[in-house]
Amino acid sequence: MTIQKVLIVDDSKTELLFLSEMLKKNGLTVRTAENAEEAMRRLAEEKPDLILMDVVMPGQNGFQLTRSITRQPDYAHIPIIMCTSKNQETDRVWGLRQGAKDYITKPVKAAVLMEKIRTLR
Repeated sequence: MTIQKVLIVDDSKTELLFLSEMLKKNGLTVRTAENAEEAMRRLAEEKPDLILMDVVMPGQNGFQLTRSITRQPDYAHIPIIMCTSKNQETDRVWGLRQGAKDYITKPVKAAVLMEKIRTLR
């Protein structure tokens, strides 16, 4: 599968802008959502090839949202990379157990993120 369309879910406008610009410079199409409800609306409008998911968000957190997305048949095939400031090993393990395919900590380095995306293809 070729990754072309990415949905970024993060409550930080600064992080959304940073990640969006990074991915666009690498030729990807980007949509964003600032919370779980908006993320689910974006998924219903157009399925992405990849979701970058923050963990710490108001309301439903990224772990909960990842679990709910990966358990829905319409969306279970979409890989999710957790992209968060939570850098403990227990957080990484928990994220992967919720259905994430990979886990990366902030601050994100473009080369590292793009390599992780390439390995999903």
